[in-house]
Amino acid sequence: METELLDRVQVNPKIFGGKPIIRGMRIAVEQVLGMLAAGDTPERILQEYPLLQPEDIQACLVFAYRSMAGEQS
Repeated sequence: METELLDRVQVNPKIFGGKPIIRGMRIAVEQVLGMLAAGDTPERILQEYPLLQPEDIQACLVFAYRSMAGEQS
């Protein structure tokens, strides 16, 4: 399941200077994480970004966890 989630996170040097993004869209993983850290709920994020799916938010969290744990994503 984690592998499928992590497949949603992509790095494209042409978008946001190579920062991790969600499914090739111009929505950075750090942007979603920042919104969660600021207290936004997943429901609120999905309202503001209708192209996102709940699994995208979960993928951001898994990506952050793996990054902090020093694991390759």
